[in-house]
Amino acid sequence: MSAPAVLVTGSTRGIGRAIAEALEARGCTVIGHGSRDGETAIGADFAAPPAPQALWETALEQADGRIDVLVNNAGLFAANPLDASDIAWLDAWEDTLRINLSAAAQLSRFAVRQWLSQGRGGRIVHIASRAGFRGDSPAHWHYAAAKGGMIALHKTIARAYAGDDILSFAIAPGFTDTAMAGDYLLSRGGPALLVDIPLGRVATPAEIAAIAVFCALDAPPSMTGATIDANGASYVR
Repeated sequence: MSAPAVLVTGSTRGIGRAIAEALEARGCTVIGHGSRDGETAIGADFAAPPAPQALWETALEQADGRIDVLVNNAGLFAANPLDASDIAWLDAWEDTLRINLSAAAQLSRFAVRQWLSQGRGGRIVHIASRAGFRGDSPAHWHYAAAKGGMIALHKTIARAYAGDDILSFAIAPGFTDTAMAGDYLLSRGGPALLVDIPLGRVATPAEIAAIAVFCALDAPPSMTGATIDANGASYVR
């Protein structure tokens, strides 16, 4: 059997890069994505509505028409202060929802349609967030809403297509030691934030990648629909 082909969005840094490297170490053919073209990534700016379709078509071509796993990881995490101007607040809301949720939904749709048309299964791994359950700071309504939407999207896909061997998994990290989260950690008190994390530290990208690889390659089909928390017990449900 040929090596699984995996499309990983946001694969040029942080969690996405760790996932791509871990999948490659398992022998997968990884098709990477970034906001700009790179040596190992297809450029696609998810702020533009046509970008996910262009990415999917290019990735499918690179994979000779067969993508086995989609990892929805790309995301935008930027503060949106409550006292911003109305238009600035709405623009930031819509950008975050488009990049973090709508693009993931578009790619998931393309993947599911492809697998159904080919009469075979596939897997989707969604990198959501603790914020989708617990909420986030007053400046991050949009981020929490997007991740909550991703979790609902994931559950719907799992329930709708399990009988077609199309499986969906979600991971809900808390704070993770990435460039994206660094400024936020400092804004929320830096080391003082660890008081809220019983483990005493934030997660590492390698830890989230280990869970993602398990979902992408090893998780038994009966786990479809599951959301795996990785937040150091800072939020338990």
